Amino acid sequence: MPIRPENRDRYPANWKAIRRGILVQCEYRCECHGQCGTAICCDSPEGRVRCHEEHGKPALTFRGRVVLTIAHLDHMPENCTRDNLKAMCQRCHNAYDKGHRAETRARTKARTGR
Repeated sequence: MPIRPENRDRYPANWKAIRRGILVQCEYRCECHGQCGTAICCDSPEGRVRCHEEHGKPALTFRGRVVLTIAHLDHMPENCTRDNLKAMCQRCHNAYDKGHRAETRARTKARTGR
């Protein structure tokens, strides 16, 4: 996910190096093991498996090429500990963030009336 301009200051100065390190550690493959709740890419008859999407390759579960993003599991960009960060394909990351985005929209609407 691109960093929104209003959140840029919440990321550490070495964010690009942190991101690159995670991508190398995960071998450029989505690290989601079902956290996203998307059964298409993370379920199998044997139980939860790791998502099969690989960075830069044609996507298996959606149209287009896979772009790995780094998800903050607690949704706090300031918390860049490795256990809070997970490389996710755009499908898994969007699904994981869905509830958080709905809460943010509701708070904004309550505050602004829009």
